Amino acid sequence: MIEKHFILEEADPVIFYGANNANLRMLKALCPKLRIVARDNVVKVMCSEEEMADFEDLFRLLEAHCVKFNQLTEEDILNIIKRGKTQKQHQEGVIVYSTGGKPITARSENQRRLVEAYAKHDMLFAIGPAGSGKTYTAIALAVRALKNKEVKKIILSRPAVEAGEKLGFLPGDMKDKIDPYLQPLYDALQEMIPAAKLQEYMESNIIQIAPLAFMRGRTLNDAVVILDEAQNTSSAQIKMFLTRMGWNTKMIVTGDRTQIDLPPSQKSGLIEAQRILKDVSGIAFIEMDKRDIVRHKLVTRIVEAYEQESKQHRATEEAEQNE
Repeated sequence: MIEKHFILEEADPVIFYGANNANLRMLKALCPKLRIVARDNVVKVMCSEEEMADFEDLFRLLEAHCVKFNQLTEEDILNIIKRGKTQKQHQEGVIVYSTGGKPITARSENQRRLVEAYAKHDMLFAIGPAGSGKTYTAIALAVRALKNKEVKKIILSRPAVEAGEKLGFLPGDMKDKIDPYLQPLYDALQEMIPAAKLQEYMESNIIQIAPLAFMRGRTLNDAVVILDEAQNTSSAQIKMFLTRMGWNTKMIVTGDRTQIDLPPSQKSGLIEAQRILKDVSGIAFIEMDKRDIVRHKLVTRIVEAYEQESKQHRATEEAEQNE
């Protein structure tokens, strides 16, 4: 008899062991000659040397299934044991799988263009209205890159610009004041990475979420770096951010030109960057519109109503100027 410890390095133990340890009990029933004891992310196995080699292969297949699909069912275990491989097929167009095992895919033509551009360019700008999926798709691409070990970390940033409120009036220390601005990024991550694993990634700085001001002076290597709400950056801020790019790094900048919360006298860094960088080789610009909106159907109608109001306002201003 030999004893060996297997460590769940990538898979979430909660998913691997199953609800109320159902998966673990099933493994014990299917492998009666093995003594299996699990605690936290460590599985201790005692058996003969030959049986240990077979179990190690099985363990790695089960762990790989967990990491890829964020799911492990009793049916999955049976299939893997019977056939010696994962049977669930990776559906065409899937970026990653949600924590419930649901495939996350590009849901519009421009979202698909964003996914394709990511494969060909190191820097992308995704510009479009609220609800067009630009940030969500960008984070899904980043999570996939991390899971596939294409990068070592994900860095997500946003400018802390108030949309009518003031930071100083919010309760708590600086982190407490800034966290509400970063909540949409947390929400997307929580859909794609199991809670325990996400906490581990954040504690070890594999996933970093920080205000834009915290980027100054850094060189960002081996990472997918996402700047969200870039329409609220100044020219100096977006230039500072873009020049943080290091080796083996992908940058995705997202923003909405219709939701600028800067003072009227200040130019949006996103609009200026698009004008200056539009012909630079290696940078892709993906323009999204109301046809890409994947939220509630009312969001599309709201965007259309505000677009119409904006057109009427500009027409009125032009008429007054010509008088």
